[in-house]
Amino acid sequence: MRDGTLTQRFFWGRYSSLIAWLASVGLILDQAAKIWVVHIYRMAENPPIHLLPFIDIILVWNRGVSYGLFQMDSPFGRWALALFTIAASVFIWIWGVRTKDRLLSICLGLILAGALGNGIDRVYYGKVVDYVHFHVGNFSWYVFNLADVFIVMGAIGLIYDSFFSGNSRKDGP
Repeated sequence: MRDGTLTQRFFWGRYSSLIAWLASVGLILDQAAKIWVVHIYRMAENPPIHLLPFIDIILVWNRGVSYGLFQMDSPFGRWALALFTIAASVFIWIWGVRTKDRLLSICLGLILAGALGNGIDRVYYGKVVDYVHFHVGNFSWYVFNLADVFIVMGAIGLIYDSFFSGNSRKDGP
């Protein structure tokens, strides 16, 4: 905070540039992959791509949240999840503005990238584009996307930070 103004304190903090950069790069990567799957390769009209014995690229439309929970097939559900994503993104940004910790900022930037990526899908398509299918033998895990990977990486970092950061700080939202 350079001059201590109210605007800077609430909208821009020490690591806001880092968070914005991570969120922007993650969002671009996520959306580029989804555009390729849906519009360039046209996965709905083409066969799955077998990358590795345990990873395929397929197209699954997710109208719910993580692991397909809370499926929302109605317009109300679509917009409720979209508004929740916007609120969560604002919350994450404000938390990031207040933090003075680099690791926490990286985690929040990754989570924000994922939230924005899946949020854009909800607004544009009415559902989230999932395309990475992880499976081993007959065991099929769920289908996910790059935004989900960013969210999980950020969440793991937050858990790590909460257990192993040797200091007691008050960076919460």
